[in-house]
Amino acid sequence: MNTTNPTSQTPTNSQKWYKNYMITVFVIGLPAFVVVICIFFIIFAIKIKDTTVRDDWYMDGKSLYQDISKDQLTYDLGLGGIMRFDGEQVQFELKHTNPIAHPKTLTVKISHATDNKKDRDFEMVHLGNGIYQGRVQLDPLPSKYYLHINSNDGWRLIQTQKLPAKNISFTPLSAFDESKQTLPDQRNKRYREQVEQ
Repeated sequence: MNTTNPTSQTPTNSQKWYKNYMITVFVIGLPAFVVVICIFFIIFAIKIKDTTVRDDWYMDGKSLYQDISKDQLTYDLGLGGIMRFDGEQVQFELKHTNPIAHPKTLTVKISHATDNKKDRDFEMVHLGNGIYQGRVQLDPLPSKYYLHINSNDGWRLIQTQKLPAKNISFTPLSAFDESKQTLPDQRNKRYREQVEQ
């Protein structure tokens, strides 16, 4: 005679907790994935740092200021010029409205807008009559660049240009022209409009 109770038998189709795919995916898989992604971004942040700003900036306490004295001198002297590219050969013609002593060399900084590996620095030598010459090898892909021509005399010319290009024109910054900063007097015009209405 069999005395076992049929209700006390263990079911044969019960599944272990670690074999359940919901546990594997949501309890183990997702947290492990998040940990791996966090480690990747920590390593990425340490190895790939932001590039430094290539300009005349200085820090006073926690404030950053830009030194514009070179740009002001360029405007006061009425300097400008044209840079011509012929392969790796670069020629710069310095133009000025006021008499100046031509520096023997000019330092040129060509900074890529996003990739500092494409930045180029070189020197141009004075050949005479305001003509300077130098050599540089630029990246062949068209990109936006910031060009700075610096002199030991304390002035600089700056321009933004998509390179490669044949000719680049440099002019002093118009922000120093006070006559262009003042708005024209509009009082008479407003008065006439009121009278006509």
